[in-house]
Amino acid sequence: MGTVPSFSELIAATTRTAAHLETRDAYTADDPAFLDWRAGRPVSAPAGAGWYDLVREHTARGVEFRRARVVSEPLAAYIRFEYESTAFNAAAGEQVRWLPRQAAPGLLVPLADFWLFDDRLVRFGFFAGDGTFLRHELCDDPKVVRSCAEAFEQVWCRAVPHDEYRPA
Repeated sequence: MGTVPSFSELIAATTRTAAHLETRDAYTADDPAFLDWRAGRPVSAPAGAGWYDLVREHTARGVEFRRARVVSEPLAAYIRFEYESTAFNAAAGEQVRWLPRQAAPGLLVPLADFWLFDDRLVRFGFFAGDGTFLRHELCDDPKVVRSCAEAFEQVWCRAVPHDEYRPA
């Protein structure tokens, strides 16, 4: 297993679409912005401002960013935090949709979160049970890429746009 290029490098080589499927209820529990939110401070100045600059830069050159989140309801704490901070993603140019798990029967999705770049390359993200990030892996196998693209589109079609989604 070789070194996986940074997201910045991967998105720089992307010309059309970057699609992200999230399926977990917990991520990086030690995230400072999440800890501030848990302490009762409102989400106002996101810690990942560099992310929003990156999205703005690449949407300005025509790359479409789509993020689909498959979530349990009621929302877990980290996902509630993400819900409350998604306005920053949208303002930067990301399209975000939410799919409650109870609306997902019959869908078959990969067992790891992933980014799909131009329907040609997948970067899988692996996490421990508590949400601790473990590693990324790249895959350009056409069958795997096609499977991920189809899974993402099925989720996207059922999911609710962020501005319409109201968590249970």
